[in-house]
Amino acid sequence: MRGARSLCGALVLCCLAGAAAAAQGVPGASAAKPRERDLGLPIGGTPGPLDAITDVAGVEVGQTTLVRGAGKLLVGKGPVRTGVTVVHPRGKANPDPVFGAWFTLNGNGEMTGTTWLQESGILEGPIAITNTHSVGVVRDAILQWQVNRPGLQPWGLPVVAETWDGDLNDIYGFHVKKQHVFAALDSARAGPVAEGNVGGGTGMQCLGFKGGIGTSSRRLPGRSGFTLGVLVQCNFGLRRQLRIAGVPVGEQISGNPSCYDTDAPLSAELAPMRCPGRRKVSREHGSIIVILATNAPLLPHQLRRLARRASLGIGRMGGISGAGSGDLFLAFSTARINRPDSSGVASVGMLPDNRIDPVYEAAVQATEEAIVNALLAAETMTGADNLRVPALPHDQLRQILRKFGRLPN
Repeated sequence: MRGARSLCGALVLCCLAGAAAAAQGVPGASAAKPRERDLGLPIGGTPGPLDAITDVAGVEVGQTTLVRGAGKLLVGKGPVRTGVTVVHPRGKANPDPVFGAWFTLNGNGEMTGTTWLQESGILEGPIAITNTHSVGVVRDAILQWQVNRPGLQPWGLPVVAETWDGDLNDIYGFHVKKQHVFAALDSARAGPVAEGNVGGGTGMQCLGFKGGIGTSSRRLPGRSGFTLGVLVQCNFGLRRQLRIAGVPVGEQISGNPSCYDTDAPLSAELAPMRCPGRRKVSREHGSIIVILATNAPLLPHQLRRLARRASLGIGRMGGISGAGSGDLFLAFSTARINRPDSSGVASVGMLPDNRIDPVYEAAVQATEEAIVNALLAAETMTGADNLRVPALPHDQLRQILRKFGRLPN
């Protein structure tokens, strides 16, 4: 699915890393907006201090947001509503590899580098998320960025994933350039992570409302000190499917769906969506990328099992993984991989299977919450041909959740 809006007429290029988004005046930055834990939704589990993927020590996130123009779509000129988000598993200054694995729930999407990831179980370098038509330039930019950084393997197969923002973004204009990727890579840091209309999530829709980037974390129970964090690029589902904390929120919310806010002529296909007219969309089409990080010592085969659990968090939100959806998940562990000893043997830790269920539960909870946080942070946006995508109405959401007994009166 797709979507985006800004009132800006000139280019807004922002390199975002957590709270810095608010200071830079980025449309859609999540400053002063409620998150899931502020509402007290009964999703379960104990978040980390940031309630973000960066609660896993060493993980850094960087984002570049591109917003330019308004009105009629002119390919190559705009409107532009797109960007790129990067995750450094051990931080941009640490080239040491991590164990990783991936899983595809539905494969109408792209995540590069996964053939070698599946073969080796090793992830080197950053992970990036962008729009569908910018995968190639982002991949090439990461390779160029890595050339002069020692410690990485001499050949590179970067992991770059995508979701489609072509409803409101001039996706055929190819506006993401190498310098935008370099900016996201270099600006990445630990700390709070900006959510909503930022980075690769700038032009995305989710479950009938404005979507984008969301994140969350869970502390695992006991004395292990283990943490699991999730970052999503949320761009899937229909409004009627939306469920939050088990409540059929999408069926209860009133107000117009996405519509074309213009008096200009529209094609026969688009005319039924002119504001305030409505068109019921019956086919789910969209995607979601989920990145799961943990410091628990998991081997690649365990990480693949962990990545699968993101499916359950999406299902709790009402997602069905439709035939046109690209639902691709990647999990990695920052646990130490020891250097080989004098005999050439490297030792690694492993969480036994009889201790792994809390990790799975945390993955389901954090995935669900990250999607909720993306929806809560995202703002109404209008992009190409004046298509307007509404934000999730917070007041109505609270009223509905109270009605169903999921929030105190």
